[in-house]
Amino acid sequence: MATQTLNPETAQETPEALVARMAAAGRAAQRQLALLSDADKAAALRAAAAALREDEPGILAANARDIAAGEANGLTKAMLDRLKLDAGRLAGIAQAVDQVAGLADPVGEVIDRSQRPNGLVLTRVRVPIGLIGIIYESRPNVTADAAALGFRSGNAVLLRGGSEAVNSNRAILAALSRGLASVGAPVDAIQLVPTQDRAVVGAMLTAAGAIDMIVPRGGKSLVARVQADARVPVLAHLDGICHTYVHVAADRDMAKAVALNAKMRRTGICGAMETLLLDARFPHNAEVVTALIEAGCELRGDARARALDPRVQPATDEDWGTEYLDAILSVAVVDGLDQALDHVARHSSNHTDAIVTADDAAAERFLNQVDSAIVMVNASTQFADGGEFGLGAEIGIATGRLHARGPVALEGLTTYKWVVRGTGQTRP
Repeated sequence: MATQTLNPETAQETPEALVARMAAAGRAAQRQLALLSDADKAAALRAAAAALREDEPGILAANARDIAAGEANGLTKAMLDRLKLDAGRLAGIAQAVDQVAGLADPVGEVIDRSQRPNGLVLTRVRVPIGLIGIIYESRPNVTADAAALGFRSGNAVLLRGGSEAVNSNRAILAALSRGLASVGAPVDAIQLVPTQDRAVVGAMLTAAGAIDMIVPRGGKSLVARVQADARVPVLAHLDGICHTYVHVAADRDMAKAVALNAKMRRTGICGAMETLLLDARFPHNAEVVTALIEAGCELRGDARARALDPRVQPATDEDWGTEYLDAILSVAVVDGLDQALDHVARHSSNHTDAIVTADDAAAERFLNQVDSAIVMVNASTQFADGGEFGLGAEIGIATGRLHARGPVALEGLTTYKWVVRGTGQTRP
């Protein structure tokens, strides 16, 4: 079985025709995928992970071309960090594919079972969603994560990566396809759109009946466009404006360590803290602020935050709603838990918010009242990640309230059907 050819120069189709053809191939592959056993799907993904490791030199060389082009085109430091691959990151991508292979297959799981008085036996059984379109920017790891999660959960995926990572995505897809083909698995279950024509995005968004769900991963403008234009169901979040509130009862060393990690471990990921809330009665606020500044973070604060250290710059109203994805942080001093909860309610994007405290009652109030997809106590918001949640990888973090919320992995890529078994019952 040949691997997918990725040559945009040979494409003579309209975007709509291209998407229709690839969707048809994906749906056919998804039907083949349904015939594979749990062990077959796991073996195929392990072969794909092995191919990623074998193709390391070529993948890293392709990524180097993307990095050089990104630097020439003025990509931000945060965007370049998202884009960059090295041996360690590529090993992590392959390991994530292996981890997904080792997860329990959700397809066929019986969610619940009941028997009606007339003897009908009803079960709800997990099934794949079908063909999932993934539209994403910058991060080449999404190519492997989305492919692995889709394949393991019995879905076909149609990938449309950003132009920043075009060479990296193609090299990763070629390795994955080679791995699947080596064990006879349907390679068209994982396809990458072979052109960067932006009209293809519009064609995917309007391919109702051909594509079953769209998952956008990228900047706010991309996700907003997808949500505005899509005629296909969308699973998305707009941005990650994540808060950490240091409560009056926080441990001093824990507060510093959590704040530093939440912001500075990797500033360009959606789980990075963007606003720090400091309780006015916490006696070590200045130490937390100083530690962040000395770690290389620019702080923008309200009047009380600026009083803690003269290096804190004034914050504007826009800062409280900004996802910096950089070593920049908004800081506000609040009068207790109620004011912290009010600030989070007004400015959070409902992604991930955390409290640092030794007060169990305060922690429970925070967990109960903050309406975000992920809420945390005494932990860095950087743990907002499917791998860290034991899910192997994630397709993204969903901040809506329907279908799936938080890190979306295998279970989030399934729906269910009702199975009714009878013994000849007829309805009166």
